[in-house]
Amino acid sequence: MTHKEREGTFEIELNAVSKAFVDASGRSLRNAEGKATAPALASVSLAVPKGELLVIVGPSGCGKSTTLRIVAGLEEADSGEVWIAGRAMKHVPPQDRDVAMVFQGYALYPQMTVRENLEFPLKMQKVETKARRKRADEAASMLRLGPLMARLPSELSGGERQRVAMGRAIVRTPRVFLFDEPLSSLDSALRQELRLEIGALVRELGVTSIYVTHDQVEAMTLADRICVMQKGSVLQVASPREMYESPATPFVATFLGTPRMNLLAGVADGSGGLVAGPFRLESPPFARASGKLIVGVRPDDVHLSNAGEAGFERAARFVVAASEPLGAETHLVLRTGGVEEVEMRVRVSGFYTRPLGSVVFVTLDAARVHLFGADASGARLP
Repeated sequence: MTHKEREGTFEIELNAVSKAFVDASGRSLRNAEGKATAPALASVSLAVPKGELLVIVGPSGCGKSTTLRIVAGLEEADSGEVWIAGRAMKHVPPQDRDVAMVFQGYALYPQMTVRENLEFPLKMQKVETKARRKRADEAASMLRLGPLMARLPSELSGGERQRVAMGRAIVRTPRVFLFDEPLSSLDSALRQELRLEIGALVRELGVTSIYVTHDQVEAMTLADRICVMQKGSVLQVASPREMYESPATPFVATFLGTPRMNLLAGVADGSGGLVAGPFRLESPPFARASGKLIVGVRPDDVHLSNAGEAGFERAARFVVAASEPLGAETHLVLRTGGVEEVEMRVRVSGFYTRPLGSVVFVTLDAARVHLFGADASGARLP
């Protein structure tokens, strides 16, 4: 495919990109047991349409920041291809990729004022003074930095410094924004405020963006689509709703959602019956399932049941082991006790007043359980 034919298909493409880090002698890095560490990326393929905000999420060491750095040109892939705006990026230096990156660390010049920091990338591009000033003022207006233009970074709060870092990326009017955990060093209230601002700003500018985070709340609230990674591989790419309602694997299911999804070892008999921990479920969705599997249940689909209520005969006995009152809702941890103890997380509305150690009876919404294979892949079952 020629550059012209490829241009317009996707703004960013990664095709089978792999990367392994090595020591000075060229050998694979070793862990504490002396074994070679797994590759940072293992044949990662992604395609980001123009104007989309893709959030890459996963635990530390999953390869999300390495993916971002390869797109930016700060790391070179061992194999595979990176394309930006229909142009192959092999051997293209970072400054020629038309991308702007916002880091966790603000990377501001301490001796420069806010205005000078905003204008510096344009000065390096030899943009004339009048145009530099105009673009800096426009970015400052978007980010509410106008009254701060004469201050030094040391005179700013953490949130203000991150706004300046974002402004320095905006003034360049790039084709692609790359965000590498930009909010992780801020307190909770500031993260929430800036999360909303980043989402609104990116969509106002219409710039294709990749945002890396380990925070599933940021992923769910910011993304047009989410990419979940684990151990250098992509597990699922989907919209936030699809990811939440139809997770591809148990790892994806437990990584997104608070409290996390409950996972139970289950056995289906192939005739519509399913045993999952202390629960016996019967429903048409299980008719085609048979053998061992993993049963996932969101905390919202776990219900506390009272004697005399419909379905109470199928309820399982638990004890309240922990309670987290959050005002509008309470998160409970329930346990069965015994040799094969089962633990369940439940979300209930308002404040839960029963003391720890109380006996409760639990039922599951059989129509809303998730089934996964019990093998190593853990793939979602239809």
